[in-house]
Amino acid sequence: MSPVAIIECVPNISEGRRPEVVERIVDAVRRVPGARLLDYSSDASHNRSVITLAGDAAPLKAAVLALFEAATGAIDLRAHTGEHPRLGAVDVVPFVPIEGVTMQDCVALAKETAREVAERFGVPVYLYEEASSNALRKNLEDIRRGEFEGLAAKMATDGWAPDFGPATPHPSAGASVIGARMPLIAYNINLNTNRLDVAKKIAAAVRFSSGGFRFVKAMGVTLAERGIVQVSMNLTNYEKTPILRVFEAVKSEAERYGVSVLESEIVGLVPSAALVDVGVSTLQLTQFTRDQILETRLRGESEEVEKWKSGKVEKWKSK
Repeated sequence: MSPVAIIECVPNISEGRRPEVVERIVDAVRRVPGARLLDYSSDASHNRSVITLAGDAAPLKAAVLALFEAATGAIDLRAHTGEHPRLGAVDVVPFVPIEGVTMQDCVALAKETAREVAERFGVPVYLYEEASSNALRKNLEDIRRGEFEGLAAKMATDGWAPDFGPATPHPSAGASVIGARMPLIAYNINLNTNRLDVAKKIAAAVRFSSGGFRFVKAMGVTLAERGIVQVSMNLTNYEKTPILRVFEAVKSEAERYGVSVLESEIVGLVPSAALVDVGVSTLQLTQFTRDQILETRLRGESEEVEKWKSGKVEKWKSK
C-alpha cells in the first residue's frame, strides 16, 4: 500500500429508530485513532443507519471491530422490523479503494476483518463482491435473500456455509456480509403515492436483474410514517449509468401510472463528479471539462505549490 492510502468503509447497521443507540455505536467508531468519521445517517422506515469512514487499513479494521462490539450488544434482530432487507445487526461492511490503494488491498483487508469478526464475536461472515471467490455469492442481494428470519434454514443448505465463523446464525446478531467494491451511490426517489405496487413495478423496470440499467439495483418500499412509497436504489457505476438517466427513467415510468416524483435523496456521500455530470447533461454544456470548475483548478494549483515547496518540482509555473 501507498503511505497515503485512503480507503472508504461504509458499514450499514440494522438500527435507525433509536438515536441514542446509533450515537453509542458511532461514538465507539469515533474514538478509534486514525479512522475518520465522515458521515452517518439514519432512516426510521428502513430501520437502518449508514456510517461512512475513511483511513488506512489498520485503523479502519480497528474501527469496524469497535463497531461490531457496540452493535452486537445493542441490536437484537429478533425484535427488529423495517422496510430494508437485512441479515445481521451489522448487515454489510464494504471496503472501497479511494487513493493510493488497490482493490486487492481492500480484498485482503476485508478477509482479515471478516476472520477477526467471526473469531471475536461469534458472528458468521459471508464475503461479497470482489472479496468473494464464489460466483454465486458475489451479489449482496443473493446472500441476503431470506433475511434474518430465513437465515438458519439457508445456512443449513448446500453452498451456504459462511466464509468465516460458526455454521449457524448468531442468536441476536444474525450474520454479516463483508467485502470490497468500487464506490456506489445510494439514491432514493420518493413518489407522491402510497401505492407500493407502483414502486415495485418501477424498481423492476430500472434494475439490471430484471432487464433495466446495467449498474442499478432497485427495490420498492413503503415509507409508512409519510404515507408514500420509495424506489430505493444503489448505483454501482455512476459514469456508465448516470444519476440523471436513472431519475428520468423513474419519472417516466411513474407517469405511466399517473404518479409524480415527490423528491429524491442521496444517502451518505457522493463523488462530486456524479453531480457535475448531472449539471452538464441538464444544461447541455458543450466542450466542458472538469478542469473548468474553480475548486478543481484551485486544488490542482495548491498541489503543485506543495510539490514545489517540498522540492519535488524544479520550478513553479503560474497558469
